[in-house]
Amino acid sequence: MTNTPDFANNLFLLMEETFEAKHHGIYLDRGTSLFETLETISAEEASIPVGGKCASLAAQVAHVTFYIESFERYALQGDNSPRDWGYIWRTVEKVTTEEWEDYKSKLREAYLRMDKLFHENPTWNEDTIGGALSIVIHTAYHLGEIRQALCTLK
Repeated sequence: MTNTPDFANNLFLLMEETFEAKHHGIYLDRGTSLFETLETISAEEASIPVGGKCASLAAQVAHVTFYIESFERYALQGDNSPRDWGYIWRTVEKVTTEEWEDYKSKLREAYLRMDKLFHENPTWNEDTIGGALSIVIHTAYHLGEIRQALCTLK
């Protein structure tokens, strides 16, 4: 596949709007990116499961981090070993203020590593395009879950 600067440029705009406080008017309202949203949530709020069988917001954040790190292991090491996708949903619920800050920091660090990986990618092909889109789409889904849960929690 030919290197496509237009794809990369659009990907970077989508990633900024999804994760960072860089509103481009693509699909989110100002002030609703993932990192901006997470800064409005206390550890106490992040610990509350939303509904009878739903995860806490802390679990949502841990899951997004796990997803990014799984992609990173695949992209950098070719590691496609089975993942226990249910582990976080089974184990993460209540968090202290320190744990909540740690979850948010780990997510930011994973995002920054992934962002660097994408910016340094010399050629976009089926695997790299699919992986990049899966990160944006998966994160946008969970951002929607988090923002919807906040309607109940706040």
